[in-house]
Amino acid sequence: MPGNSFGQLFKITTFGESHGPALGVVIDGCPSGFLFDLDFVQSELDRRRPGQSAIVTQRQEADKVELLSGIFDGKTTGMPIALLIRNEDAKSKDYSHIADKYRPSHADFTYQVKYGHRDYRGGGRSSARETAARVAGGAVAKMVLNNIGVKIRAWVSRVGDIATQKSYDSLDFSQIESTPVRCPDLAIAAQMEALIREVRKAGDTIGGIVSCVIENCPVGLGEPVFDRLHADLGKAMLSINACKGFEYGSGFDGVCLRGSQHNDPFFLDENGQVHTRTNHSGGIQGGISNGMPIDFRVAFKPVATIVAAQESINEAGESVQVEGRGRHDPCVLPRAVPIVEAMAALTLVDHYLRNIAIKG
Repeated sequence: MPGNSFGQLFKITTFGESHGPALGVVIDGCPSGFLFDLDFVQSELDRRRPGQSAIVTQRQEADKVELLSGIFDGKTTGMPIALLIRNEDAKSKDYSHIADKYRPSHADFTYQVKYGHRDYRGGGRSSARETAARVAGGAVAKMVLNNIGVKIRAWVSRVGDIATQKSYDSLDFSQIESTPVRCPDLAIAAQMEALIREVRKAGDTIGGIVSCVIENCPVGLGEPVFDRLHADLGKAMLSINACKGFEYGSGFDGVCLRGSQHNDPFFLDENGQVHTRTNHSGGIQGGISNGMPIDFRVAFKPVATIVAAQESINEAGESVQVEGRGRHDPCVLPRAVPIVEAMAALTLVDHYLRNIAIKG
């Protein structure tokens, strides 16, 4: 099926299923001569892997990454980079009871109608397990961006009705990894964690928001008219499993302001660099980065698999009851943080290379 690749000059193609032998990513278009750090790729995967805390799925996958090609003497060669992640703890029997049933709000029905055949074991290709390959590819994109000083940081800013009110410039990003929920506002993080535990105990799930800020982004990334930077960031985020919304800068709240309040006045700093006094534009104007921090939010729905019985139908059109079994996240937010960062990195590095190509 098409739709397994992302990017133009820096392109990734992911492959594999939740309960297949392995998942992987092929990265094409990575420039040659960059130092390649496999340990860094592994550290990014460790942030996404299941079983890392009591508030995520207890599927035990080491997500040990294997390098297959594209690197020689510790540097990128310009050839395709292939990374493999083997599945080691798949329990397909946990899904035998829904082999012919459509789980509410899952991709079971749509995949069955579109392809006439589907992998019911954890959803196959539609499973969020696929995002491990994205994180591996995003880690390579981060390596390239690190060379030009771009920093990408995401964190959980809301779980259900519990949210931090602190702006990104008042948060201590060094605290993101200090709690299982990955919220740097530690007092709020404790409340979020308690809520997730409560929801999990009730056999239910809950959603929330991951916020992200990109700092030191060069001016000029983004293409008119259909390849605007914010449009590609939106596509990247909305391609993540369970994502229900994307907004950047002032987002939907901006509709409450007047133009005189919303406009971002320009000024020159003491070094002659152009800045804006406010950043309602979220670092992007006319679809092109303006050098200010790019900030955006990504909304994630509650996980569709719940323990309680739900009404549905089977492939024969008969009414059935569907109950969730196996190991599932009560909230995707903590593990979505590195996925959001990965997709942001993939978007930015692709536009960075496209910008270089235009300038010759």
